[in-house]
Amino acid sequence: MERNTRSPLCLMLEAVLFASGEPVTLSRLAQACEAPESTVLTALKQLSAWYEKQKSALCVQQLGDSWQMCTHTAYAAVIERAMETKKAAPLSAAAMEVLTIVAYNQPVSKGFVEHVRGVDSSSVVNTLVEKELLMEAGRLDVPGKPIAYATTPHFLRCCRRCRCRLRRRKPQKRPKKQTHPRRSAEEASGT
Repeated sequence: MERNTRSPLCLMLEAVLFASGEPVTLSRLAQACEAPESTVLTALKQLSAWYEKQKSALCVQQLGDSWQMCTHTAYAAVIERAMETKKAAPLSAAAMEVLTIVAYNQPVSKGFVEHVRGVDSSSVVNTLVEKELLMEAGRLDVPGKPIAYATTPHFLRCCRRCRCRLRRRKPQKRPKKQTHPRRSAEEASGT
């Protein structure tokens, strides 16, 4: 599928995915292109294959029911250098606690997080919202109608990257448990 022989639908999908910068659902793509989902899915697969065949630095990936244009991971280091992306500061223990509480119980209020942790968590929750790891998810149907918080797609992508990095690491061998000769003899004799 050369540049001038690609279908108008493939070109429309390429434009939408490029302009979006975020994953776009198949149904949304079909609606925008005014085409049936099955036709759009076929065109997306053709577009993805075209980028692969071209050995392009770009690719079209399926993420669940969504599609996204992105760069190959092989170019991540050079992109980071070019963009002068600084590594994000590691999250504090308090931030990790809050993320865990929200992820397992979402949607939750700040009050719920504070009840579980036993300390004021307002600033931690606000920081996690600023880092786009948590988002406001409406209001809870309880007295006072507090704001509900839930994890974001950005949080899920970060978790996915962490899992990939952990899988790549080789398991470390655990040292054999050393026993003290005197204790072993005492334990064997029952004294």
